[in-house]
Amino acid sequence: MSEISSAAFKDSKPHYIILNGLRGVAAIVVLVYHAFEAFATSQLDQVVNHGYLAVDFFFILSGFVIGYAYDDRWDKMSVKDFLKRRVIRLHPMVILGAVIGAIMFYFQDYAPWNVSAVPVISLLLATLLSAFLIPMTPGTEIRGIGEMFPLNGPSWSLFFEYIGNILYAVLIRRLTTNALAVLVFLAALGLAGFAVFGPLGSIGVGWTLMDSGFFGGLLRLLFSFSAGLLLSRIFKPTYIKGAFWICTLVIIALLSLPRIGGDKLWINGVYESICVIIVFPVLVFVGASGRTTGKGTARLCKFLGDISYPLYMVHYPFLYLYYAWVKNGNLSFQQSLPGAIAFVAGSILLAWLSLKLYDEPVRKFLTKRLLRIDK
Repeated sequence: MSEISSAAFKDSKPHYIILNGLRGVAAIVVLVYHAFEAFATSQLDQVVNHGYLAVDFFFILSGFVIGYAYDDRWDKMSVKDFLKRRVIRLHPMVILGAVIGAIMFYFQDYAPWNVSAVPVISLLLATLLSAFLIPMTPGTEIRGIGEMFPLNGPSWSLFFEYIGNILYAVLIRRLTTNALAVLVFLAALGLAGFAVFGPLGSIGVGWTLMDSGFFGGLLRLLFSFSAGLLLSRIFKPTYIKGAFWICTLVIIALLSLPRIGGDKLWINGVYESICVIIVFPVLVFVGASGRTTGKGTARLCKFLGDISYPLYMVHYPFLYLYYAWVKNGNLSFQQSLPGAIAFVAGSILLAWLSLKLYDEPVRKFLTKRLLRIDK
């Protein structure tokens, strides 16, 4: 989840403010999707069902942003410089998410997790590994459900984001546009094949090393990140009126749609393939082509963009708490609605506080200390 900016350079380029806003919209839908997980027995019966596709949208945005911000800058920086910039941009919130997850861990007791039985030394080890984005393996992770990052689940996508950044720096950026198009095409075939013919009829994988989790997560990254990068190279903007509101409605609809096809898993796989391979790149094109004409829309886009990454990285420890509260009390959605509203609103407030009191100051400090900005 990368900010639409090249602020690391003195001659910064214009921001795509609508894309920033859309990233925030998708992050909020992720919160709602996660809240509904507490009332589902599986993906098949979850009401707000496709929120996990937001990760693929984030990956496409990331590829587009990085291509836009850095493709023509390699005469001014090394691979090391680029990776420093990405660590400064991404890692402070990774660490904060791990710390919040550790603080909240023992408050999330739920019988299948049995967190009260976890020794403090194991929690400290998990915190250290999570802070450095080192995945925990099934059978050793402390929550017992196979997560790579059991203190803060969404860190799995940052693990793949880093893989994408490294691949870009050492290899993908060197590809010609035609070669990159071939890579995108092959990755699209692989992703669609996994979605349609795979065991789940879904690409909602990557958060665990079990079964095909790592392979599926890598496919998601390879297509979406490379597709975003390709789009940044061939993008020719046009003016599209109302782009933010059009794209917002489409994103909410696509990510909220219940599971389709029932036990015919391939039908859902086709739907997700169309969303990720066709619709999401179109949304990025439309968002990048739009212009905000009203001050209210511009302020909303800026706010949503500013909180989107912190929101994604700080909400999940409180989701574990909400989930345990619902399950332990055997609550209906109506009974838990005040808690759900508090979870969403509180996560947004915490994201804003994290941004202003922690993320921005830490990134500013690290930028001054670690980067050499040409005057």
